[in-house]
Amino acid sequence: MAGGSSGIVFGLTTAAVATVGVLAFQASAGVPDGLGGPHAGTSPSAAPTHPARGPKDPTALPVDSGTGARVVYSVTGDRVWLVGARDKVRRTFLVLPGKVDPAPGSYEVTSRSNSVTGTDGAPVRHVVRFADVDGVAIGFSTPAGPATAKPDEGVRTGGIRESREDGDAMWAFATIGRPVVVVR
Repeated sequence: MAGGSSGIVFGLTTAAVATVGVLAFQASAGVPDGLGGPHAGTSPSAAPTHPARGPKDPTALPVDSGTGARVVYSVTGDRVWLVGARDKVRRTFLVLPGKVDPAPGSYEVTSRSNSVTGTDGAPVRHVVRFADVDGVAIGFSTPAGPATAKPDEGVRTGGIRESREDGDAMWAFATIGRPVVVVR
């Protein structure tokens, strides 16, 4: 009887798999264009290369943020992405921007300083500069010591502050000439 029950189990399993396949096909046939997945209704070449950033995932790499190894900085999201080869995000983190924002566009790292005094008077380290806005240097940096008092409201600051760990990652990644893409 053991051989007979194996045949019955095999037959029932085969019928169940066939039924699931038919139901899956019927379900996919009724899905409107654009809802069937990332490439539904479009050719693969027309599909976005990066997931769109939205309210559900503010950490997703922004669309139209360039290609290749680069730093991406969102001035409205106060977020940075370190993007490696093949557009793979190596790290993303929040930052505290200065009072002067760079305009959206493409830049590159132009200078670096291991330790300086920031435009707000605070000692900073791992400074990675990439832009200048009306004489104010714009760049990423990490506080070198404990937090200081807020700078005078009239001081135009261009330092984009990072945590120590994020600043260390930026310092290692953003060498002279590395592209920096600023997005809204």
